Amino acid sequence: MKVSLCLPYMERDYSRATTLDWCRLADQGPFASLSCGERITSYTQDMRIVLAAAAALTERVRIVPSLYVLPMHSPVRVAKEMATLDVLSNGRVTVTVGVGGREHDYRAIGAPFEKRLQRLDDGVAAMRRIWAGEPPFEGADPVGPTPIQAGGPPLWAGAMNPKAMRRASAWAQGVYGFTMDGGVKTVREQTERAREAWQARGRADRPYVATGFWYSLVDGAETRLKTYVYDYLKIIDDGIARAIADTMRCFTPQAIADSLDAIAAEGCDECFLVPATLELGEIDGAAKIAAQR
Repeated sequence: MKVSLCLPYMERDYSRATTLDWCRLADQGPFASLSCGERITSYTQDMRIVLAAAAALTERVRIVPSLYVLPMHSPVRVAKEMATLDVLSNGRVTVTVGVGGREHDYRAIGAPFEKRLQRLDDGVAAMRRIWAGEPPFEGADPVGPTPIQAGGPPLWAGAMNPKAMRRASAWAQGVYGFTMDGGVKTVREQTERAREAWQARGRADRPYVATGFWYSLVDGAETRLKTYVYDYLKIIDDGIARAIADTMRCFTPQAIADSLDAIAAEGCDECFLVPATLELGEIDGAAKIAAQR
């Protein structure tokens, strides 16, 4: 199983130095990919610009938007952005697309929240047409650039439940879920659902399964991890956020290593470690754990 890393984009003090340092260290290994998620109504920087910088600063790791909330945007525009990122990275992009879960992000940019699942499916089809060189409408020029990867970057679906898996099986190469606490139960369910959906669709290939979990390895790791998770989830419900935060356990090297071993045993292909702070001790510690696998 590949071990990958998420940039600490949710931290308030995320700076130019953060991007420079984390990309440099991640590209040294042993991580396979470097990811960043999309938020609108937040203090976070723009995912697309951060990942463009990451693509230019690295030579080896894959660049993974995780996830791009496709129904909020014009799929033609997204196709152009991701093709450009593919060129900038020399063909190292994998795009995770999904519907997200924050209505405020949709409202902030004037995008409808309704029928977002159908718009996701339609958006993927439109992106593939653009990457194949078809013009966006009759009489128009094609929308470039041509991606380095033939047919465009691989697409993962940010999918967890059975319905989302079934829809994803029509167009995705893989699925990207999240286990929060590093527990294996969620990964087992995700892997089984993905394989069942692919089989029911009659596909001969197997789905690429990626997951991830929150962790911390710096001074005060337990408190900082639980605080981070609470802050991330409190928009949903204060009580739920506190309850989930209290379940966090990946704040020691042994706990993280055990989680990676258990997730790998379930047949997962890639696991993203998502840091709770932007301190470089997070990436140094994670690199040591990943290197020992």
